[in-house]
Amino acid sequence: MSPVTPDLPRRSAADTRPAGRVRPAPRVPAPRSREAPRRRAPLPVAAGVAAGWAAVTSWLPVTVVLGLAQLSEDGGSLTGAMRAGLAGWLLGHGVPLETSAGPLGLAPLALTALAVWRLTRAGVHVTRAIGARGGRSPGRALTVAVAVGIGYALLGALAAVAVSAGGLRVSPVRAGLTFAVVGTLAALVGAARATGVSVLLARRSPPALRDGLRTGLVAGLLLLGAGAGAAGLSVATGGGDAADMIGAYRTGVAGQAGITLVSLAYAPNATVWSASYLLGPGFAVGTDTAIRTNEVSVGALPAVPLLAGLPRGPVDEFGVGLLAVPVLAGMAAGWLLARRLTRIAAEERTVLGWPALLAPAALAGPVAGVLLGVAAAASGGPLGGGRLAEIGPAAWLVAGVATLVVAIGALLGAAAVKALTRDTPTPRSATARRAAPRPAAPPR
Repeated sequence: MSPVTPDLPRRSAADTRPAGRVRPAPRVPAPRSREAPRRRAPLPVAAGVAAGWAAVTSWLPVTVVLGLAQLSEDGGSLTGAMRAGLAGWLLGHGVPLETSAGPLGLAPLALTALAVWRLTRAGVHVTRAIGARGGRSPGRALTVAVAVGIGYALLGALAAVAVSAGGLRVSPVRAGLTFAVVGTLAALVGAARATGVSVLLARRSPPALRDGLRTGLVAGLLLLGAGAGAAGLSVATGGGDAADMIGAYRTGVAGQAGITLVSLAYAPNATVWSASYLLGPGFAVGTDTAIRTNEVSVGALPAVPLLAGLPRGPVDEFGVGLLAVPVLAGMAAGWLLARRLTRIAAEERTVLGWPALLAPAALAGPVAGVLLGVAAAASGGPLGGGRLAEIGPAAWLVAGVATLVVAIGALLGAAAVKALTRDTPTPRSATARRAAPRPAAPPR
């Protein structure tokens, strides 16, 4: 018969141990009262390493590309490729090179974008290394940016000295100052994101300002995208001439590949020029030249594959539709703005007023104008002396026209959405009544 009864329940195995044995108490790990804090790198060391790594990762691709471009059956050397890489690296930051044929200041914007991206990441890495991540301290973010800029300026000055020893003339002071400005501004963007200062500024800024900045950036990027599409189509239609130009260099397969990559490095420049062409001001490919929708006046051009897609003459009746592209880009940005604000108003059960909608739409014009004006200024420069001393669009003219066109387009797009959307906010009392639980039915 089982010994388990209601008065004598079953005992566990732990209760059947001998009485003389004492059950050991569970072992609890002692708290680490003297845990060593995470070691932080000194600011000069972290900034120097980050700036050096940003310089190497942006200089090495230039060296490889220009080394391929210099290869031929009888020429090309490692030293020449490294020196050419340094010269191209300086040029990508906007530092002009003095040659026997005149100043060379047409910066490849693809290299510029690569250098800016690496410097932005340098600001993030230095912020993490010194333990300032998430601190939301504008002073720490500015300190990190200045430290990275100083280290980058020293590298730029050293590169200028090395290039000047090979025949080209580059001012070390000009290179140092340019690298300091580029390095500080780019690193400040990364440091502001890593420290959380950007989020803090966004929360403290007025909603109209945030929406206007966002809409202006969207409109500017849409315009640049349209310019990239137009430039690509133009180069594709003139692909035969570009292939003939590349083949005329007679540098072999490796050299032609390098020339093609150099042309691709200037593709962002062509994108900005094409956007300026769509806006109306156009651009120049030499002194006393103009390429606009209603006028094409050029002379003899160098055998550069990038120039193979230039328009031959003014647009015809079928190309007049290109003039509406900037306005459509502004209208698309205004439409996106209105849809976003309408959705937020519906979620908050409020009515979207006309001032809250039209103020950011109007502000989008100046924002897009500044963006395209800066891009136009960076995309131009001299390509030697003589008639090629002026290449690119007029920055102030592009900025003014973009401001006017985008502002009008954004206002039209936002107003159209507002007029076609019916504002039917639900009263808060009705919302509360619908949200309240229904009383249970009485039992039958």
